[in-house]
Amino acid sequence: MKNKQLSERQIIELIEKDADIILPLTNGEPHKLLDILEDNADALTNVKIHQLLALQHRKYMEGAFPGKLKHVSYFLSGATRKMFHQGLVDLVPNHFHEMPKILRQSTNLSMIMAVASPMDEYGYFSLGTQADIVSEFIGKVPFLLEVNKHMPRTFGENQIHISQIAGFVENDRPLFEDIAPPIGEKDMKIASYVAGSIQNGDTLQIGIGSIPNAVVSLLKDHRHLGVHTEMFVDGIVDLVEAGAIDGTQKFTNKGKIVATFAHGSNKIYNFLHNNPAVQFLPVSIVNDPREIAKEERIVSINATTEVDLFGQCASETVAGKYYSSTGGQADFARGVRFAKEGKGFVCMTSTAKNDEISRIKLSLAPGSVVTTSKNDIDTIVTEYGVAKMFGKPISERAKQLISIAHPKFREELTFEAKQMGFI
Repeated sequence: MKNKQLSERQIIELIEKDADIILPLTNGEPHKLLDILEDNADALTNVKIHQLLALQHRKYMEGAFPGKLKHVSYFLSGATRKMFHQGLVDLVPNHFHEMPKILRQSTNLSMIMAVASPMDEYGYFSLGTQADIVSEFIGKVPFLLEVNKHMPRTFGENQIHISQIAGFVENDRPLFEDIAPPIGEKDMKIASYVAGSIQNGDTLQIGIGSIPNAVVSLLKDHRHLGVHTEMFVDGIVDLVEAGAIDGTQKFTNKGKIVATFAHGSNKIYNFLHNNPAVQFLPVSIVNDPREIAKEERIVSINATTEVDLFGQCASETVAGKYYSSTGGQADFARGVRFAKEGKGFVCMTSTAKNDEISRIKLSLAPGSVVTTSKNDIDTIVTEYGVAKMFGKPISERAKQLISIAHPKFREELTFEAKQMGFI
């Protein structure tokens, strides 16, 4: 193992001109290896670093190393958002499940840098909280690992043998914790509508945010729930401990919790360590709508920021300005449509800015990007009720959406809808 532990100089010598370096999401981000790249940027030529949802803001994102290091984003975060709006970071549109395909076709796939748990007695490292966009390249693309004792050892298609890596460094850095936002009264009202449609034995996909967290909090008395989700969140641990999740009625990976990455508090990371009940699989499997549909009773729970009267959801822009990216919302919107008894919920509070702005509008704000199309949307939920979209004509969609808008905006929306001939 010792001859695989690399010095700073040896690492830089592995980076070729015009290299495309791929990083995992969130806690898979290798801080020490990125430090080495920045500290030795003068020795590099036109190196691009490709990543979704970066955790740490870095100088190369500011364009500090022109012609040396550049960041390419596939999902903006607080670390990259400002730089994107300043034209310093590229953003590539994508469906999450197609990311490995995009990387194969659009990059050199020169190297993957990732955090891993320490090697076990059989010579295997685990990518821990990750499988995401990188694990399907194990054995096909050179890996440089940052071994961290705080990374939990997990299972699935995220095991990499020492013979399959170009080398490693060590960096025992505590994992980043993302504490879930507080659940408000409106969140709980929305959650009550969604939870009422979830049956014992359903399989869940749980998105990011306070509303999906609220839904999870209402499911502790359910039984035989399964999980097939892109992101493993804190609430899943709570449901396992409450006896609500056992996966025994799943149609694929029976008895297993399936995810492609995990992000949250230390409660998650402690739960995941050496836990064979959780399987981390590549995003090209977890988020493929055809794979999702194999879970015949899949229930998808996601959030959006804005909906128009057609039912189009703008989930990656805020007031017409780019905020994130598509992620897996569209993947699961399609997947539940293919599933025999699939249900897809897209949730939001009815207003923004202290009830000054309606999130339900005649037309999306200028500059908004459609994340989930009008043809894929199933059900939209606010604190005022549930609007069924799938298979409904535009007139019925408009009426239902107006009925779940904040009361102060309903008259105006009705007037606008009539002016446009929607109702």
